[in-house]
This record gives sequence, structure tokens and C-alpha cells, in this order.
Amino acid sequence: MNDITFTYKSFSELTPYELYAILQLRSEVFVVEQNCVFQDADNKDQVSLHVMAWKNDLLAGYTRLVPAGVAYEEPSIGRVVTSPKVRQTGIGKLLMQYSIRTTYNVWGKTTITIGAQFYLRNFYTSLGFKQCSDIYLEDGIQHIKMFLPDNS
Repeated sequence: MNDITFTYKSFSELTPYELYAILQLRSEVFVVEQNCVFQDADNKDQVSLHVMAWKNDLLAGYTRLVPAGVAYEEPSIGRVVTSPKVRQTGIGKLLMQYSIRTTYNVWGKTTITIGAQFYLRNFYTSLGFKQCSDIYLEDGIQHIKMFLPDNS
């Protein structure tokens, strides 16, 4: 995974190429692959930070870091997605570890809350997240609320 470059930018810093790649990957996975019709453009992108994992010209992974008070009381990591071209390579874990570190660097060591797809519960648990809700449906997909406690 030495060929992956991680970076993050605010919405206004994104180039048109980067924004297109982000929207294309989110649509490819969340709308087409998961067969889920939902409003991806939810007015949170403009206030969020955008984590990108590039493998050459391929946007291999992406997360959206949402500040406290927008999605949850605490900062949140959302729109977690990896390209089907690089799955099963460990990039998802690296992407989340980078996203967690970036959240702490930007907003301080704090609790991080996520709305996770239920089938990924074990993945997020392996990163230290704890389930804090029952299963709920979001856009027809089972989700759970999880949090990463501030253990400082």
C-alpha cells in the first residue's frame, strides 16, 4: 500500500477533477453497486473536509469528515467508500486510520460518531468503535450508530 497517497481538503480547496472523482466514486458504490436511490448531495459537503486516497489517477478511497453539530453532536466520519478496483487490499483500514488521525488533528482528541452500515460492524469494531444504537433503516439499508470514545 506504499503506492497510496492520502490527502484532505476543504470543499473550497477541491479541484473540479477531485470533486468529480469523489462524486463519481460515491455514485458508483452507494447508488449503483448498492442499488440505493438517495440524495447524496445533502449540503454537508460544503462544511466538511474531504479525505482522498489516491492510487496514481484512481480515487481508491474517500471519507467525509463532518464537523461537530452538523450530523451529530460530535465530529463524524461519513461517506466511507473504497473503489471496487482496490477492495480486499487493506485500504479501507488505512483510510479509516488516516481519517481518525485527521479528525483528531483538526478538531482535537474527541469522541467520533458514525452511522455505519450494519454489515460493516465488525470492521468498525476492529478500529475501536462501539455500537450505541439498535439497527435502523437509512435509505433502505440497515445501519447502526457507533462511536469511537475519546480515551485520552
